[in-house]
Amino acid sequence: MPSTVNRGPRQIWHAFIWSLKGLRAGWQMEASFRLEVVLWVILFPLGLWLGNGPIEKALLAGSLLPVPSAELLNSGLEAMVDKLWPGHDPSAGRIKDMGSAAVFLLSMNMLVIWIVILGARSGAW
Repeated sequence: MPSTVNRGPRQIWHAFIWSLKGLRAGWQMEASFRLEVVLWVILFPLGLWLGNGPIEKALLAGSLLPVPSAELLNSGLEAMVDKLWPGHDPSAGRIKDMGSAAVFLLSMNMLVIWIVILGARSGAW
């Protein structure tokens, strides 16, 4: 019989604390994450202000959060790869490059959303 896992308030609280620890570690250890958080703090309210209607606001502001989220995942992946393959290994390099590419693609997605929405408004489209 499969075991049941208690998902009550205590476990939710622990998950919240672990998430805060992860955010703190990302802030302390990763310059890219710090830069993305600073940009998020600036651009999130700007997106809410510049968006015409709830859909534009959601797209402009909502397109920002996946970038630092992916950065945290990429940083964790890189730390694990460095631990498992301390020397130079082509597979390790490829894994790290692919994590970096994921952050890049989400950054480009955010940029396209902002350009399309704000460019259409300015008459450039």
